Amino acid sequence: MDKVVTIDNYRYSIIKNYKDGFSEEEFKTRLTDYFYDYDYILGDWAYGKLRLKGFYDPKNSKVKEINNYKNIKKYIKDYCAYECKYFIAKKVYK
Repeated sequence: MDKVVTIDNYRYSIIKNYKDGFSEEEFKTRLTDYFYDYDYILGDWAYGKLRLKGFYDPKNSKVKEINNYKNIKKYIKDYCAYECKYFIAKKVYK
């Protein structure tokens, strides 16, 4: 079973934890209300810092090409450091 974390009444399931990139403490520190609207959050590490990027489910009416979850692998390849640690958190809806 995936790890589930709760932050400000929002629940997230950690569906990918590449190279043990998930840090609950750092995720809670970096996550702001800006990200609450997204269906998925990618957290990647660069220069010892956690960076977050939000993505929408392809069926979400707010989805655009730049934040479509179906493009997350391309985003990781193009915008993240080569072989960096990262995680993907999926919002858990009730």
